[in-house]
Amino acid sequence: MDIQSLTAELSVAPQLLIADLRAVAEAGFRSVICNRPDGEGSDQPLFSEIERAAQAQGLQIRYLPAESGKVTDQQGAAFGALMAEVPKPVLAYCRTGMRSTTMWALSQAGQRPLPQIIELASKAGYDLKGVVRRIVNGGKTPVEVADATHEVVIIGGGAAGIAVASSLLARSPQLDIAIIDPADIHYYQPGWTMVGAGVFDAKTTARTMGSVLPRGVHWIQSAVAAFEPERDAVILDGCRVVKYQQLIVCPGLKLDWHGIEGLPETLGRNGVTSNYRYDLAPYTWQLVQQLRRGKALFTQPPMPIKCAGAPQKAMYLSADHWRRAGVLQDVDIQFCNAGPVLFGVADYVPALMEYVKAYGIGLNFGQTLVAVDGPARKATFMKANADGTKEKITHDFDMIHVVPPQKAPDFIRVSPLADAAGWIDIDPGTLRHKQFANIFALGDAGNTPNAKTAAAARKQAPVVAHNLLALRGAVQGEARYDGYGSCPLTVERGKIVLAEFLYGGKVAPSFPKWLIDGTRPSALAWYLKERVLPPLYWQAMLKGREWMAQPEMTK
Repeated sequence: MDIQSLTAELSVAPQLLIADLRAVAEAGFRSVICNRPDGEGSDQPLFSEIERAAQAQGLQIRYLPAESGKVTDQQGAAFGALMAEVPKPVLAYCRTGMRSTTMWALSQAGQRPLPQIIELASKAGYDLKGVVRRIVNGGKTPVEVADATHEVVIIGGGAAGIAVASSLLARSPQLDIAIIDPADIHYYQPGWTMVGAGVFDAKTTARTMGSVLPRGVHWIQSAVAAFEPERDAVILDGCRVVKYQQLIVCPGLKLDWHGIEGLPETLGRNGVTSNYRYDLAPYTWQLVQQLRRGKALFTQPPMPIKCAGAPQKAMYLSADHWRRAGVLQDVDIQFCNAGPVLFGVADYVPALMEYVKAYGIGLNFGQTLVAVDGPARKATFMKANADGTKEKITHDFDMIHVVPPQKAPDFIRVSPLADAAGWIDIDPGTLRHKQFANIFALGDAGNTPNAKTAAAARKQAPVVAHNLLALRGAVQGEARYDGYGSCPLTVERGKIVLAEFLYGGKVAPSFPKWLIDGTRPSALAWYLKERVLPPLYWQAMLKGREWMAQPEMTK
C-alpha cells in the first residue's frame, strides 16, 4: 500500500485490495472512505468486497464514488460531512488517491488558506494546481492554460495505445508523444482464459506499465475527465489540461458488473467467477477443479463485448478438465447466451457444435443474465421468446462463469466524440473521427463493427499510425483497416479452432489450409496460443514490429 498523509486525521491511497484491509486496521485507521466507482479497472475489487473485508477488521467504511476528474463541489461537501461523522483517523482511496485528495481540498476551501491546501497535497504527492484554478474561476478550468502540450496525445496505455505509439515511433522516431493512463500495471488480457484453465499463472500476464511503454514516450499517469476537441485539449483528473496537435483515443471499455443485480455482492465467492477480471481467473480454475458433480452455467451478455469467444473458451476448457478427470457425465453444463447463435461467423460453428455435443452442453439462446443470488445458488435470466415476448427464468448452479455487460467508459459516453450509443464515432476504414479530423481511435471503444480483440488492435495500430502521419504531411497515401479480428477458440486443452475474419464475417485465414485449417480444431493453433502469441504480444505488437500486420494502402 502507498498511504500518504494529508492531515493527522486523513490519509489517502490508491486502490486498496482485499488483503490490504488487515494492514489498514493494524496501522491504526478506524474508518475507510471509497471514492472510486466500481468497474473502472479489470483488476479492481468491487466495493462490496472491500466493505466485507473492512467490516471483518472492525473498520467503519463509507462509499462516495466520483467519476475520474468529475469531482463536484457537492461531493466535496459530502466528503467533509463524512469526515465529521466517521471515527478518525480515516483512510480515503480511489484509483490513484487524486479524487480523494480533490474531495478533501474542496471540503477545505474557505476553512484553510489555499496555499496550505496545495502544500499539504503536494507533500503527499498530489498536484492540485488545476483545482486551484477551478476554485478561483468559479468551478471552471480554463483550457487556454495548459499544463502540458504534445504533438500526439494517446488516451490509454493498453494493447491498442502502446501498439500505436510504437508504430508511430517506428515511422517517425522524433515524434513527441504522450500516453495518458493512470494504471501502474499493463495486462495481457488474452491470457486470462488460460489462467482460468490452469495453463498460465496469472502473474505471467502482468507487467509494470513503465516496463512496456516505448522509450521516449511521455507517460502522464492520470485519468481523463473530459474532452475539449474544439480547443485541442483534454481535461485530466485534478482539472489539469493537456493540449495536442493530434489525439488518439483507445481507453478500452467498461465492464458493467452492476448491470446484473446481486452480482457485485457475490462475485468471487459462492461459486460465482469470471475470467474477465485478473484476480478472479484463478478462482475459475479453483472452482473447476473442485466441481465433481452438479450444474455449471456459462453466460454471455448482449454484444458488443471484448473477445466474444471468451465465454465459450472458459466453458470448453472447463468441460475438457471434467472429461479428463472422469466426472463429465456428472456435470450438467449449460451455456446461456443473450444472442441467437453459438458464434457470429457461421463457418466455425460446425466444429464448435461437435464439442458442444461431445461435452453434452445445453445451449440456451436468447437468455440474458439479469440477477445472481450467490448464497441460494440461483441465476435469473430474461428470456426472449420467438413471439417477441419476454419472461424471467431461473437456473440453479454449483458454479457460474459470468461475463458482465460492457459499454464504453463513462468519460467517452458523455463526450463530444461519442455516437448515439456512446462509442467513439470513427470511419471504419481510416479510423479517423467523423467530425474531428485530428482525432483517431482504435481498440475496444470505437464504434467499428469488428470483433473487439487484441488481434484487431494489432491490425488497427499501423493504420492509425500511417494516417496520422499522413495528416501531418510526413507520409503519402491512406491506410485502411479491413475489420480483421481473430478469436482462438480453445475447444480443449491442446486444440484450438482458430477463427479469423474481416468485416461482414468474411473468413480471412493467416495460414495456408494445409498448415492450419481454422475451421477445424488444431494442435498447431494451440501451440500458437500457448507459446507464440504471448511473446508476439510483448516483443512484437508492443514494440512496433508489424509482422503480418501491414495495412492495406490506397493512393
